[in-house]
Amino acid sequence: MKISWEPYVWDAPHPVPPGALEVLERQWSVSLPDEYRSVVSIHQGMTPNPHIIDVGRGDSSICAFLTISEDESSRAYSIRDAHDLLKPHTPLGVYPFALTGSGEYICFDYRDTPSQPGIVLITVEMDIYPVANSFSEFLEKLHD
Repeated sequence: MKISWEPYVWDAPHPVPPGALEVLERQWSVSLPDEYRSVVSIHQGMTPNPHIIDVGRGDSSICAFLTISEDESSRAYSIRDAHDLLKPHTPLGVYPFALTGSGEYICFDYRDTPSQPGIVLITVEMDIYPVANSFSEFLEKLHD
């Protein structure tokens, strides 16, 4: 299924500045998946369409991909701020990249597969639920 992207944080696409993803990788000591790098470089702060992902017996709506750019007006959607919020409550190796409509986070999970992270959902209660085995599979599972 083809994914289209709709503005959410900003009124138009807001490409990631050169070098910003490399800085994030150094801060987190990870290598981000290539497909994620390609998507977020152009579509940070945007909503995928379709935007529903199945989680366990229910589903969740992806509100927006978190922003890499440092922009005071979009701090509520900052990937760094989301990580700082989750860090004291989640295991080492779990890093957010998207926000759901109910305030939960879609995250990379590097705990078991440091070279190819799985994708998990972190609930507001800080429970962790598996979503996909890779970022590519996560995109493939999006539906209406």
